[in-house]
Amino acid sequence: MLPDMDSFQRAGLTFDVRDGGPADGQTVVLLHGFPQGSESWDAVTPRLNADGYRTLAPDQRGYSPGARPQARRDYAMDELVADVLALADAAGADRFHLVGHDWGGGVAWAVATEAPERLHSLTSVSTPHPRAMTDAMLRSNQALRSWYMLLFQLPWLPEKAILARGGEQFVRQMVAEGLPEEKARGYVRRLQQPGAATAEINWYRALALGLTRNRTAAPVRVPTLYVWSDGDRYLGRTAADLTRRWVDAPYRFEVLTGVNHWIPELAADHLATLLLDHFEHRAA
Repeated sequence: MLPDMDSFQRAGLTFDVRDGGPADGQTVVLLHGFPQGSESWDAVTPRLNADGYRTLAPDQRGYSPGARPQARRDYAMDELVADVLALADAAGADRFHLVGHDWGGGVAWAVATEAPERLHSLTSVSTPHPRAMTDAMLRSNQALRSWYMLLFQLPWLPEKAILARGGEQFVRQMVAEGLPEEKARGYVRRLQQPGAATAEINWYRALALGLTRNRTAAPVRVPTLYVWSDGDRYLGRTAADLTRRWVDAPYRFEVLTGVNHWIPELAADHLATLLLDHFEHRAA
């Protein structure tokens, strides 16, 4: 495997990567959510590296300055999945452990469905299986929790709202949810980069392009750890409980009590412990 990898390319785009740990260790790919970036894993990766794992945390499509196309179709799930596999190929990782939080979890479920032969294991943090999410919309208050996804379908208005007054209101919202102010301001600074807000919100705008995929998504056949927190205001318990139905493989469901949505930043040590145990049992 190639040491000290700081970027990779796919389809004319250049993605930034945080590469840590021994180059010959088993590879762990960590996918961030919105509006985070690869730095959301900074408190998790040292434990994984110390245990001998190589970690690759990319700034995904729309987040890397060199990978920021502006069309909605550029953020279809097929593209997001292909980006992850291109990263693994560039790193020389035939198989790898895949971890995703928030939107990164959505991509992780899709990779596990489309390319299960590439994975040692799957871990989704916060994000339920897409079929469980769809079912929960009809059975619970999940649709109300996801109201912002509808707002994000509008042109230009979401960008304007998020960046109003220098993004200060968005910073205050994240801080009120428990995210450290330094992290919140860092995420908003990225949104203020040219084209970044539209690119990041286009992940949501591309949801309509994947409705058929979500309705027909097959059960995952990769050993799976699902970590959910009961303080998550965006993703409720119903979808979390329904996720088990969509994993046809060894499955572990862990609930973090009193933790909100920002698990990688706020419960990093607990999450790292869960990940290491999961990897150890799924290393074959």
